[in-house]
Amino acid sequence: CEFSSLYPSDTGVYWCESREGASSSSVQITVTGGSVILQSPVLPVMEGDDVTLSCRTKTPPSSLPADFYKDGSLIRTEPAGNMTLQQVASSDEGLYQCNIRDHGRSPSSRISVSERITTSPPARGTTSSPPSLHPALLLITSLFTTPSCVSLSSMLVFLCSY
Repeated sequence: CEFSSLYPSDTGVYWCESREGASSSSVQITVTGGSVILQSPVLPVMEGDDVTLSCRTKTPPSSLPADFYKDGSLIRTEPAGNMTLQQVASSDEGLYQCNIRDHGRSPSSRISVSERITTSPPARGTTSSPPSLHPALLLITSLFTTPSCVSLSSMLVFLCSY
């Protein structure tokens, strides 16, 4: 999705959805008065998943080298501003920030890791009913007949560009 201008009130959870109902991963975007943004996944992430954090400036060029921090300590520098945490675990939980030289530091973004729950298939000879959706989710799904981005925090609708 591409936005021409952002304001702190645009902070929220965003994702894209196709006409067929397929959804992209959700991302938490925090908009501040500063020029550096840390794009992180929506809370919580599942243990064992790979998680990519992206550090961007509000003005081009946006893919610049960035320093990534966890709980105030430098983790590493990434040349294109993207850091992937491989197979996250509870030890990866914390407050993350990034810094782009001559542009500044992003606000903190919390990463929480949830335990992956595995379920057993139903016993042979039994049937299970499909999961039911909350009425609000059904409403949201039925409202979008074109690819769109949604902010859960403010329920703002923006068009996605594919």
